[in-house]
Amino acid sequence: MHQAVDECGGDEPRTRPVRAAVAYDTSLGSGLISDSRDFVRSFLLHLQSACDATVSRQATATAQIVVSELVTNALKYARGSCLVQLEARADSLEVAVWDSSPVLPVVRQPDPGRVGQHGLEIVKALCRSVESQSASAGKWVRAVVALTD
Repeated sequence: MHQAVDECGGDEPRTRPVRAAVAYDTSLGSGLISDSRDFVRSFLLHLQSACDATVSRQATATAQIVVSELVTNALKYARGSCLVQLEARADSLEVAVWDSSPVLPVVRQPDPGRVGQHGLEIVKALCRSVESQSASAGKWVRAVVALTD
């Protein structure tokens, strides 16, 4: 795991995005899911304490669910590395996950009888926006979470 975090700019009000990123090796398995949730929680705590940002408990829980679902998809459908990037702005957090699979995910229609494959459906319901885009290698899935209720 390799991690980097931007600083907030000292005592100045937060006027620019604050970013953090971590790379994972998907061969390490399901432990990455809890590691990614911890990464999000730590980032949001840093945002609150060092950057004087307002982050609700609900926003933290939502962001952890979102990263958990997106990293789970990377583990299930891609091989090799997985990158998680976080970007906080004044009132939102973008959670972006890159993986090596070029296949863009599809949000399925709700089906209470279906076992599994509800991850993106959940993410879409919780977030302001969700988008997927092809990259030169693999793809990015980005979701935007409100930081306040």
